[in-house]
Amino acid sequence: MKILALDTSATAASAAIADEDKLIGEFSVNTSLTHSQTLLPMIDQLLKNTNTSISDITALAVNAGPGSFTGVRIGVAAVKGLAFPQDLPCVSVSTLKSMAYNMIGCDCVVCAVMDARCSQVYNALFRVKNQSVTRLTDDRALSLSDLQLELQKFDENVILVGDGAKLSYDFLSPKSDNVTLAPFIRRIQTASSVACAAIDEIKLGNTTTAEKLMPIYLRLPQAQRELNKRLGVNL
Repeated sequence: MKILALDTSATAASAAIADEDKLIGEFSVNTSLTHSQTLLPMIDQLLKNTNTSISDITALAVNAGPGSFTGVRIGVAAVKGLAFPQDLPCVSVSTLKSMAYNMIGCDCVVCAVMDARCSQVYNALFRVKNQSVTRLTDDRALSLSDLQLELQKFDENVILVGDGAKLSYDFLSPKSDNVTLAPFIRRIQTASSVACAAIDEIKLGNTTTAEKLMPIYLRLPQAQRELNKRLGVNL
């Protein structure tokens, strides 16, 4: 099994090739350039530097959301385009779940948080024990106040990961002494973690086709929400 995994769900973009036993290669870019400028050249260089061709790939995986509306669409579109010609299976990975794999090897509760603006975060909770990740909640958008109430139920260490981790830590830590901020190197989403999550999904038979692979959004885009508000539409 050889997986090409992508993440374009936030500011950084990354691409990785991995199999069940090791990370074969990974590129990451965190610049002012857009993902549409950096992603395909990065994939091309990754394939060349690892002496891999698309015909060697057995599955493609992508963080399909939540995340940046434009970023997620770029990643999903890239995977669809690469998968279509050879009818390769695709794996839709939750961005929040992929970040829990950053803490593999630990024994903790992982609180994955992404800044959703409007005083909300995209969030999900996971238990990480040794090499396994178990989901505790669905992916959801909720306020930091509601998240704080939920985390107070845990009497063990809760580690914050994600691009909303620092924002959440600043809000939560004064009243939640069981909350810890993950080291930056383990905090943001990476394509290698997407690959780890995808391998577990493939073992469960959770693959899809390029045609059916779609972005996953927890909220409507800001522009649509503002239009609905002006039109008096409640969704």
